[in-house]
Amino acid sequence: MAKKLVVSGIGCSLVDILYNNVSFDSENFKPYISKKNGDGGLIPGNLVFKSDFEKFSKEDFNDVLKKIVGDRAYDKINIGGPGIVSMIHASQITDTNIAEFNFYGARGNDKYGNFIISLLKETPLLFDNYKSFNLPTALTIVLSDPNYNNGNGERIFVNSVGAAEEYDISDINEDFFKSDIVIFGATALVPKTHDKLTSILKKAKENKCITIVNTVYDFRNEKANPNKKWPLGESEDSYKYIDLLITDKEEALRLSGTENITDAIIFFKEKGVGAAIITSGINDIQVFANSRLFGEIVNLQMPISEAVIKDLQNGKGANGDTTGCGDNFAGGVISSVVSQLHKSDLPIDLKEAVSWGIVSGGTATFYIGGMYREKEKGEKLALIKPYYELYKNQIDE
Repeated sequence: MAKKLVVSGIGCSLVDILYNNVSFDSENFKPYISKKNGDGGLIPGNLVFKSDFEKFSKEDFNDVLKKIVGDRAYDKINIGGPGIVSMIHASQITDTNIAEFNFYGARGNDKYGNFIISLLKETPLLFDNYKSFNLPTALTIVLSDPNYNNGNGERIFVNSVGAAEEYDISDINEDFFKSDIVIFGATALVPKTHDKLTSILKKAKENKCITIVNTVYDFRNEKANPNKKWPLGESEDSYKYIDLLITDKEEALRLSGTENITDAIIFFKEKGVGAAIITSGINDIQVFANSRLFGEIVNLQMPISEAVIKDLQNGKGANGDTTGCGDNFAGGVISSVVSQLHKSDLPIDLKEAVSWGIVSGGTATFYIGGMYREKEKGEKLALIKPYYELYKNQIDE
């Protein structure tokens, strides 16, 4: 029997406070929409830092929030952040006999930090290396408009960085680099770690770790240098240490400094990325690979799940939102990569991994927030698996 794999993830973790059914077209909302990139205004699908928004609006965010949502309470409070949510999802749907999942990151020594820990205890994710700081836990207010984009829905995120501001390379212990697979999730929201990503990735590869990087919109660097490509660590050497890059179209264009996906893919290939998955909302996913680990894929395009779309149109997601779709997509990909690696099925089948990502991200629209709270192990897999079977039939037709 193959040994149990150790999977360790580092990156963004926070508390999401979600308001559903917020109209981005309302008169109370319109004054706060961004006028130009990096100005601190609200942009559907994007994140803005609370401090930048307050400079943009010249108002306290809590006052603005009350104007937008009124006196109603939030719809849900949940764990959020692409780093931790993708790891939670992967741990929930992966056989616990083949892998353990560990999370490294920062939380505050406050009620929100304690809230995160209370929910993590319900999951298989291990959090001994989830460090507590005497700072506020990172917090994101999520405004969700399910009618935006012709009924496909979209969210806006207003983020307070909090303790994530202080998490540094020195907070990562050596056990992280002894893992079989290391995941870097939305490190742009953990600034000191993100700025040292080249060094961390290099050390991981020197220790023979498989590396997966899952990006997020880099509002900090977009604001600082809106006409320059976003940095990923100290230098572009970061890319040659990445076995699998998971990103969306806008992030891919800004990281590569290109104007279309074809040129972005050329950039990533030339910089040495082993494989990449590029999402684009409800549009086809682009996949390429050129490595021993993932084989060779020249130009693979994969559609979203027709079964998920059909059920959404029939009202199944009436009480859900799109928060965490990308995070769960990444978690589904990670779970499949882990499962295949445990079987020593090389090269790893990225089409299979993306299939799990697609149904994981799609079914996340059936509930509010990124993290699904299981009552028992296997509950989330049972939700997703029928859609996986339907999706396999869809793409094999």
